[in-house]
Amino acid sequence: MNLGNSLFHARKKRGLSQEDVAEKLGVSRQTISKWETNETVPDIYQSKRMAMLYNMSLDELIDFDIDIREIQEVIDKTNEKTEEKINWTNAWGKKYPILLKYQADVDVPSYAYKISAMLDELKLEHQFNEQDAMLVLKDILYSVWKDRKNRAN
Repeated sequence: MNLGNSLFHARKKRGLSQEDVAEKLGVSRQTISKWETNETVPDIYQSKRMAMLYNMSLDELIDFDIDIREIQEVIDKTNEKTEEKINWTNAWGKKYPILLKYQADVDVPSYAYKISAMLDELKLEHQFNEQDAMLVLKDILYSVWKDRKNRAN
């Protein structure tokens, strides 16, 4: 996401108009518009004031990603009972359709057997409970995927 988008989404998240922000920062609404469309960029002083106005650090404002922030808020507010009711495959399948259709083409029991063996190995070697073993395995798998992706680029 670029800086203009970050500024736009951070402002919207706080429920402020361009006029509101302009008034609080002592600039014109057009200036806010130019910042949000990447026509110009705010100086460091104005950036720090915006970060304070939006209740975030300057680093957060620069890297603000509405999706990540919203996901984190949902995670923080979700208790275990609610989490168990969520069909995560369907939820993520809206963004990643492969999750809704791979079962027809992939030998799931074969992969499940291998993954189950890896989970058992983690539990035995490190005395992890079932959930911790799954989280560690998921994290390892993600690290491998990320490394492969970085090498390909």
